[in-house]
Amino acid sequence: MLNKALQDIMNDQIKHELYSSYLYLSMAAYFEGNNLLGSAHWMRVQAEEEKGHALKFFDFIYDRGGRVTLQAIDAPPADFKSALDVFQSALAHEQKVTGLINAIYALAVQEKDYASQSFLKWFVDEQVEEEKSASLVVEQLKMVGDHKGTLFMLDKELGKRE
Repeated sequence: MLNKALQDIMNDQIKHELYSSYLYLSMAAYFEGNNLLGSAHWMRVQAEEEKGHALKFFDFIYDRGGRVTLQAIDAPPADFKSALDVFQSALAHEQKVTGLINAIYALAVQEKDYASQSFLKWFVDEQVEEEKSASLVVEQLKMVGDHKGTLFMLDKELGKRE
């Protein structure tokens, strides 16, 4: 049985994961509006991934005899300065999510909830990948600078994400 403290923090995490999905859709909309369709695709894939993360928490709560309580999701920002700004925002967001996952894991350790620790290990590992992925694009965009042709080539590459 999932204790109330873990149930509550995991319900909060569902909200954060759904917000992440919403945020990445907003970023995809920015890219669509700026004809960077590869980057838009990258963000749409990311949005779907985040929705999947929310559902993992949803299912885990019920698997452990808990109750899911969905919460309101804030509107994400819609205006960005550049592709670099978008990906820097994505990286900062993933760093925030890493902190949230770590806090849930710390509570699971404190509560000696080994099933939750096992479940959360996947998310701890996933956040390493999430931060690395966003950081790589940030660094590539910094290298590209204001070179439109190179940005176009990078955009094409980002569109290959599966």
